Amino acid sequence: MVNYSEEAAKNFREGYNCSQSVLLAFSERVGLDKDTCLKLASSFGGGMGRLREVCGAVSAMFMVAGILKGYTSPNDDIAKAGHYKLIQELAGRFRDKFGYIVCRDLLGLETERDSYVPSVRTAEYYEKRPCEKCISYAAEIIASELLD
Repeated sequence: MVNYSEEAAKNFREGYNCSQSVLLAFSERVGLDKDTCLKLASSFGGGMGRLREVCGAVSAMFMVAGILKGYTSPNDDIAKAGHYKLIQELAGRFRDKFGYIVCRDLLGLETERDSYVPSVRTAEYYEKRPCEKCISYAAEIIASELLD
């Protein structure tokens, strides 16, 4: 049995961004190959291209929810509402644990926007950031709430 939280954390330690780390852990479950997962999630690292908006792990959690439980009809308001309810519940679980779903808030940053250049991954980088915990928990939420 796959431990998705550990797999997502391992992906992050290998250098993938938060969103890539989570989505990649579920690639087989969502029926996407590795390269497609990595490309799809690549824009969401650093809170969407280091804009420090919605956490990449949260964005990936929503991607998995959409693939596994999403709606397809633009006219099915009941399905839309049900899906949006699910998304708000997933976000609520994450927020209950960490207080926020926004990257800059999770990192305690004052500025809205950071440089577009990724930070160098050092031991200090991994030690001072909550990212790995956020990634692991997002994967845990997916595994407990979305997988049959």
